[in-house]
Amino acid sequence: MSTYVALIRGINVGGKNSLPMKKLVAILESLGFDGVKTYIQSGNVVFRSKRKCSRSTATKISTEIKNKIGFQPKVLLLSASELRNAAKNVPFQARDGKLLHLFFLAAAPSDPDFAKLDALKTSTERYKLNDVVFYLHAPDGIARSKLVANLEKALGEAATGRNWNTVGKLLEMAGAAA
Repeated sequence: MSTYVALIRGINVGGKNSLPMKKLVAILESLGFDGVKTYIQSGNVVFRSKRKCSRSTATKISTEIKNKIGFQPKVLLLSASELRNAAKNVPFQARDGKLLHLFFLAAAPSDPDFAKLDALKTSTERYKLNDVVFYLHAPDGIARSKLVANLEKALGEAATGRNWNTVGKLLEMAGAAA
């Protein structure tokens, strides 16, 4: 049995796309996944599966959420080892885990616009793209970051971000689930 992490984008944000975690757990269990656990209300799920999971599994989860709840969020799916590798390759040190972000991409960008990213970043923001993970150290936070607001457009891929604290908790949960 393998352990996976589903990152569900855009749920429970600003009163939109409400999805209680108990319902999310029930949806994943109805799809045959075991040991389903969530972390905070923003769409972080760790589960085990007897079957190998892939992009089609992420689509299946998204479609089932639509069937049961009424909206279809983007779901990015990582194996526990992919999450560990993303964490292992963090290029920046951050004393505050809320200021280091990992944006997980649906696919590796074929033509990222680095000139646009450089023009949008503040003097304190640092970033690095590593295949399907975009690392961002943002000492001033990301709430008003123009780089974050335009990230998907500049990369040409769907992305969902998690701060370092959340990534650490998901790693802990995935390790316990393995």
